[in-house]
Amino acid sequence: MVVETVVFYFFAAVLLLSGLRVITARNPVHAALFLVLSFFTASAIWLLLQAEFLAIVLVLVYVGAVMVLFLFVVMMLDINLERLREGFWRNLPLALVVGAIMAAEIIAVIVERAFEVPGQAVRLPAGYSNTRALGLLLYTHYAYALEIAAVILLVAIIAAIALTLRRRKDTKYQSPSQQVRARPGERVQLVSMPAEKDR
Repeated sequence: MVVETVVFYFFAAVLLLSGLRVITARNPVHAALFLVLSFFTASAIWLLLQAEFLAIVLVLVYVGAVMVLFLFVVMMLDINLERLREGFWRNLPLALVVGAIMAAEIIAVIVERAFEVPGQAVRLPAGYSNTRALGLLLYTHYAYALEIAAVILLVAIIAAIALTLRRRKDTKYQSPSQQVRARPGERVQLVSMPAEKDR
């Protein structure tokens, strides 16, 4: 039990520090990489809670797909970082209020768990599978919410592709059809010039 507590606090500290660096990093690529680190540490904490399926899904879906797409969009778009930083102080009060509410909820959960009577934890049967329980819950009670989330993700992917495929004036574009139709006579022009004489 002591080893699990030490590992939990280690991953929790790394998660807090990486989450703090996500919002304080000046470079958006560095912020995305710190977000990847926070996802990995969150999945490690879920492994400690014996939620193996959620931990693997977090790594595969968010780190393997969403964050790769996010990094692709960030690096392909020409983002003006100075304009992004202009609204930081304007949105800071709202961010502090939301952060305080979330911190209060976390503290309330911790205090409630601290004053629980020992031995009230639910004992799970030997053949219990959290993956099966999660699947039954998602595809019965939350089926519509799951479908709506899938549609929103699809729209986000289409929007990201549309943003990266926009035509820019400063980029050079090669047309493969024009290259195939090219003829040597149109590309090379022989010019006769008089020979130079040594002085």
